[in-house]
This record gives sequence, C-alpha cells and structure tokens, in this order.
Amino acid sequence: MSTGLIIALIVIVAVVVAVAAVLTLRARGPRHGASLKRRFGPEYERAVARHDGDTRAAERELSERVERHGPLQVRPLEPAERERYEARWTAAQERFVDAPREAVAEADRLIAELAGTRGFPAGGQYEEQVAALSVHHAHHVEGYRRVHRVAQTHPDGAHDGAAGTEDMREAMVEARALFEELVRPSRHDGGRRGAAGERTAAPATRRDGHRTPSLLHRRQAKES
Repeated sequence: MSTGLIIALIVIVAVVVAVAAVLTLRARGPRHGASLKRRFGPEYERAVARHDGDTRAAERELSERVERHGPLQVRPLEPAERERYEARWTAAQERFVDAPREAVAEADRLIAELAGTRGFPAGGQYEEQVAALSVHHAHHVEGYRRVHRVAQTHPDGAHDGAAGTEDMREAMVEARALFEELVRPSRHDGGRRGAAGERTAAPATRRDGHRTPSLLHRRQAKES
C-alpha cells in the first residue's frame, strides 16, 4: 500500500470520527443543557452571563461543579448547634439598626461558618465554598455572594449614606434565605426535627425581614 493511500485513509477516518463526535455533542447538548438549567436555575443564567453568552463554556463550568461537589455529604446539625446559629443570626439582625456594617460582616462570617459546619469547604475557601453551595443551594447562593461583597466593601472612612445602608439591608434579607436553608432540619436529619424545628419556627415574626427595615426607617426619620 502506497504512502499516499495510507495518508488518505487516515484523513478519511479522522473526518468520520470528527463528524461522529459533533453529531453526538449536538444530540446530547440540548438535553444536558436543560438538565443544568433545571438544577441551577438563576445560577445557570449567571454562569452564561459571566461567559459572555457562551452557553457551552457555562455548561462545562457547571458540569465540573456538579462532578466536584455533587457527591458532598451534608452533615446534620445538632439541636444545640441550630439554636446557637439562630440566636447569632437574630442578634446580627437586631444589631443592624445601630451598626449595619458590623451586622453584615457578622452575617457573612456566620454563613461561612455554618456552611463549614454542614460539611461544605471551609477554612477561608470562599470561592470553593460558594461553588459547592451553588450545586446544593443554587436558588439562594447569590444572597451569600451579595452579603460577602458588601461585607468586603470598605467605606473609606466615610459614613454610610442612605443608599449604602439600603444595600446592606437588602443583602442581609437576601442572604437570610440561604441561612434558613442551611440551618433548618433536612429530610435526612431523621428524628431531629422535633422541638428544634418548633423553636426554629417560633421567632419567624422577628426574622421575616420586616422588623429591621421598619426600625431603620424610624431611625432615619428621627435623624432627618
């Protein structure tokens, strides 16, 4: 067999393999993308936007997150742990009225610590922790990002204006959804729901996001 014929056969085989790979990707792509959309919800759109509309790049990133963090086993909270975290969150919300920046910083620390306690990456691994949380709590992880951004923003010595305070308040409210998902008993916690679950529900009127802004608006009205 001549060298030219061998090269021609190699080229033909390579073309056939490439065409088969493209057809396979096209067949799998829409189904795979739809699955990721269902799983990640708003996090899917955020990933697409971060990749400038490149859905394939976004889906590769999200698939890698699932592969890396999907098998993570979430550890149940003991009732005493749950009570301590709930008490700290309530205290942070109450502190917001007089010290909003310190309250937001505490909320940021609290979510990071709580996530670590539940088995997510900890020890200052913020990006990795957020990636893992996005796999298991995709619909609420953006609240953690937001409160972290606000907590990391320095006022440069200036006093917080009304807009800055409102940003911090909204970040606290949005982050609370993830906090509540992390702190509440899950279906895997077995018989631990009991009294702890009742104590979790009891202060709902104090932690429903309305008390802090109403007190804040009254304080602003007095100052004006």
